[in-house]
Amino acid sequence: MAAVAMAAAMLNAAPQVRVDRIEPTDWFVGLDRAVPSVQLMVYGENIRDAEVSTTYPGVTIDSLVRLDSPNYLLIYANFAGAQPGTMQWVFQQGKKKKTVPFELKRRDMSGDRRQGFTNADVLYMLMPDRFADGNPANNQIAGMQPYVNDRTKPSLRHGGDIEGIRQHLDYFNQLGVTALWFTPVLENNSPDEHGRQSTYHGYATTNYYRVDPRFGTNQEYRQLVDQAHERGLKVVMDMIFNHCGSYHPWLKDMPSHDWFNQPDYQDNYLQTSYKLTPVLDPYASEVDLRETVEGWFVPSMPDLNHHNQHVMNYLIQNSIWWIETVGIDGIRMDTYPYAYGDAMARWMKTLDSEYPNFNVVGETWVEVPAYTAAWQKGSRLSKENSYLKTVMDFSFYEKVDSAKTETTDGWWRGFNRVYNSLVFDYLYEDPSSVMAFIENHDTNRFLENGQDVPALKQALALLLTINRIPQLYYGTEVLMNGTKEVTDGNVRKDFVGGFPGDARDAFTEQGRTAAENEMFHWLSTVLHWRQGNEVIVKGKQTQFIPVDGVYVIARRYQGRTVLTAVNGTPEERPLRVKRYAEVIGDHQQALDVPTGTTVDLTHDIAMPPRGTLILDF
Repeated sequence: MAAVAMAAAMLNAAPQVRVDRIEPTDWFVGLDRAVPSVQLMVYGENIRDAEVSTTYPGVTIDSLVRLDSPNYLLIYANFAGAQPGTMQWVFQQGKKKKTVPFELKRRDMSGDRRQGFTNADVLYMLMPDRFADGNPANNQIAGMQPYVNDRTKPSLRHGGDIEGIRQHLDYFNQLGVTALWFTPVLENNSPDEHGRQSTYHGYATTNYYRVDPRFGTNQEYRQLVDQAHERGLKVVMDMIFNHCGSYHPWLKDMPSHDWFNQPDYQDNYLQTSYKLTPVLDPYASEVDLRETVEGWFVPSMPDLNHHNQHVMNYLIQNSIWWIETVGIDGIRMDTYPYAYGDAMARWMKTLDSEYPNFNVVGETWVEVPAYTAAWQKGSRLSKENSYLKTVMDFSFYEKVDSAKTETTDGWWRGFNRVYNSLVFDYLYEDPSSVMAFIENHDTNRFLENGQDVPALKQALALLLTINRIPQLYYGTEVLMNGTKEVTDGNVRKDFVGGFPGDARDAFTEQGRTAAENEMFHWLSTVLHWRQGNEVIVKGKQTQFIPVDGVYVIARRYQGRTVLTAVNGTPEERPLRVKRYAEVIGDHQQALDVPTGTTVDLTHDIAMPPRGTLILDF
């Protein structure tokens, strides 16, 4: 009897079943076509060996996967026959049990009803930390890794948040953009480095299912998206599959030995070369390819192994969960070619099957059209289909950036560079689904450290009228400048007026300088004219080799023409009307969109130095 009593006492003293969290935190019924077997990642000390059951109608367990670490358990569950409601997962270890609720939700709409961004849109990219601080109370969050807010330090946190963006939704309507792309909003719970560096940028994720509390909550994110939709604005979410942050629980306690590329990083760290060409190079060496796709982006961003099917299942489901939970209208995928191409194609094919009208743009940073085009869905240049609808036009960015400081000559310089880039559009399966830009958070500002407004107008005129999806960078409309010579933070400055204590408010006409107002109104006029403009969305594109330093691109649709002309020289030059007769036809006058003035098309037009015309007729 004593032995029995001792055994019972030991059993009662055994630790309780511990479940710290389950990811995803909930799921949606009706997604069984995209995800027939949903992976639930259970975190908890020694949870690996637990048995799992449920009696919820229509839910079956396909398999349990016990990983290398004792502190994770994967449940693969089938929800095809289930209805919305709160189910219970029962975890049992010996005679100890723990019941954990898990909600199955009803979807807001079917996947085919979700409409992504297109070339009818203009995306406005911003960094939440640097745009506006709408809720100073969330600047300091107890319990997070050590950090400070210091707006005098360009690489530390400044306090911008989701509420700050929400409070300025009317500003985006006033400006005339139609979609918002924020750099990542998910939790980046990493400590500041030596008081000089932080993860304010959002690219070192530590929780894939939680908005960083310094930005706000998941509910505030959903509220922002809903209110953006009410104002006709789409929202694009920045995601990172290539890597997570070094303070993600996965690095401290790796779920399995192959969860990361180079898991023995402490002894055998492999740095990526940042060279993306080996991924498509038919002559690539093994070492070059391995450095690209398996090397870590930086030591603080561990490289995920997408050839581990459980890692990829986790990431695919996470993207679907955010689409359904928040209602985002698109995804921008960071560092796209750094990940394994076959795994990323699987992700894109899954999204495409469930959300055929959704859109994803991949960051494909090589400044050669042939490279970029090979990544687009259905490309004839690639042996494997990427299923990626939209790629980023780094060639256009590089050519415009060079042209701004050159005189357009009779051969290669100036706007000849842009002309000679667009001639390769035959490589793209769909040029209208290529995203163009003149600057972003990873480049120098277009204005660098100056205020060359004529050059900026030329770049924007081309960006907003060519056959592309245009992306703007926050603050360009009010002449924000800066370079990366010292730190990336200098091209990610605070929007003036977005933070308590700012001396003026550039969100308002009264708070802007005369030069800022002139630029804002010029761009706003063009953006509003572009909205719903079928010539820009559907029009045939014709470009002309620059002559006399003048570069011309025309778009034509159903008898209407838009002609964009830029004078790439520091001298007055003629726009020789007869040369463009094939697109002008018998039209005798046109509206210059930015100025609202009428232009005579019966004779040559004198273009001032670095002058720009956007003619509508």
